[in-house]
Amino acid sequence: MKPGIHPEYRPVVYRDKGADFAFLTRSTASSDERIEWTDGNTYPVIDVQISSASHPFWTGRKRLLDTAGRVEKFRRKYARHRPKAPDHRGARRRGDRRRDWATPPGTTGPGA
Repeated sequence: MKPGIHPEYRPVVYRDKGADFAFLTRSTASSDERIEWTDGNTYPVIDVQISSASHPFWTGRKRLLDTAGRVEKFRRKYARHRPKAPDHRGARRRGDRRRDWATPPGTTGPGA
């Protein structure tokens, strides 16, 4: 590694004030605010909004999502953009296809 180009890697406390949760780890992040940790040392502290103590995925407190309402809102929003279904009355069957693409120009039929 080149000396002098990398940020300092040091112990930092991340604190989730909403959940009253903090943990000590190592990071290159810096902060002017400091906190005294349980080992008696002071460390820079970085406040975060969400941590594993407050995130619904990790805590098991999931929000009830109104997925049916979202689907209906989507359908109402894009209903006017939906193309109409094609009319299949009088449509040819698979075996009734013309083979115009196989007929060379200037000829009357295949193999002529």
